[in-house]
Amino acid sequence: MTYDPSACITCGACCSAFRVSFYWQEAQQRGIDEASLVQITPWRVAFAGTDRQPPRCVHLDGAVGEKTSCRIYELRPHPCREVQPGDEKCQQARAAHGMPLLPPSCQSPII
Repeated sequence: MTYDPSACITCGACCSAFRVSFYWQEAQQRGIDEASLVQITPWRVAFAGTDRQPPRCVHLDGAVGEKTSCRIYELRPHPCREVQPGDEKCQQARAAHGMPLLPPSCQSPII
């Protein structure tokens, strides 16, 4: 099996499995609306929804495992950009949602 870029479009597990926290200035630099953030420390913010259990990013639309999309995909911060199809975080998120794991061949270069 080769990498299928549509895997993330139908998944969304990573957006509803982890807290997405990052340095506050990255939000400003990327133009992310402050209303979608919660303060974690004096220097770190997180996307609203990812700061509670179960986490779910406020920017995620759709049903996890069926069809999802990110409303700010082009603006997303580094924690979101680091998770790649089939990597360890992806597999943890999929397992947390009872979804089958992706084969290692689904891993792609950073997108």
